[in-house]
Amino acid sequence: MRYLRLLQSVFAATLLSLAAMSVHADQPAVIRIGVAEQGAGDPPTFGGSPAATVQIQQLLEKEFAHDGIKVQWLFFKGAGPAVNEAIADKSLDFAFQGDLPAVLARANGLKTRILLESGVRVGVKVAVPPDSDIRSIKDLNGRRVSIFRGTNLQLVADNALAANHLDERDLHVINLDTASALAALASKGIDASINDYHLYKLRDQGLAKIIYESQNDGPQLTRQSHLLVLDDFDRAHPDIVQRVVTTFVKGAQWSSDEANRDALFKLWSQSGVPYASWQAEFANRTLKERNSPLIDPFIVARYKAVAQDALKLKLIRQPVDVDNWFEPSYLDNALRTLKLENYWTRYDPTGKPLS
Repeated sequence: MRYLRLLQSVFAATLLSLAAMSVHADQPAVIRIGVAEQGAGDPPTFGGSPAATVQIQQLLEKEFAHDGIKVQWLFFKGAGPAVNEAIADKSLDFAFQGDLPAVLARANGLKTRILLESGVRVGVKVAVPPDSDIRSIKDLNGRRVSIFRGTNLQLVADNALAANHLDERDLHVINLDTASALAALASKGIDASINDYHLYKLRDQGLAKIIYESQNDGPQLTRQSHLLVLDDFDRAHPDIVQRVVTTFVKGAQWSSDEANRDALFKLWSQSGVPYASWQAEFANRTLKERNSPLIDPFIVARYKAVAQDALKLKLIRQPVDVDNWFEPSYLDNALRTLKLENYWTRYDPTGKPLS
């Protein structure tokens, strides 16, 4: 009997060990997250969104430390279009990128799900050399203007031009990435750049002046960014996806707390973008407004508008189904778990707060 009980104990222990090995085998060894920015520093960092907060504070690394799962952040100088290539190659599991490149990817058949937003209602800016005679968007007619095509600022730029009875064909558009555009503007190799918060640094150095900021003309002239997951990873590891989303929501909450405004801008300044630039970027804007992770009617409407504009401008050849693209269940679970269901304001399709 004693021998039998010993065999039973050994058998049970073996089963438990095999089960544990099976669970461990089912886990990914690494979580790969693509970032549609070049990144700066060593190791590279970025700023301007809750996703950046998660990366700099190593929140995901801490979340998965006890599981033996590594987190790899991959930065792409080619921004959204380069991230799409990595998604197509299945060399990523998650991606942080903007609305337009994600729409282009979906139109080309890439299977992804949008999990939450991370950096919303973000405007574009137009900057010119300090001694330029360009005073408004209308004055860009016939000028050499840089636009980073295929990124989520392109359509906002196109819509701002359209509001002034112009389009890209009226300009001499030069497709430059952010760093190249800044260098060209500083050296007066171009007449203007339609770009992002990086322009504040040039302005503060006396190398440029900003003549237009799109967010001042309403939320329809803003761009949105998100975290998405590849379908294959979502199906294989829903538990991991939930933990990633919950961690991102924690990062969004910290980034939305006005008590952290100073600390947040100092954190993001590790990306090489000065503290003063973040102050300017978020001037007259609440952190909650810009750092909300919510997928609300405004967000859905904006992605539909981006898809429609991309089709109209022949950037894609067929309509994109937006409604079935979002996967809000993970976000809803995280909001309930963290008791944040009413922390952020939801907005209607026009950008007005929902009561």
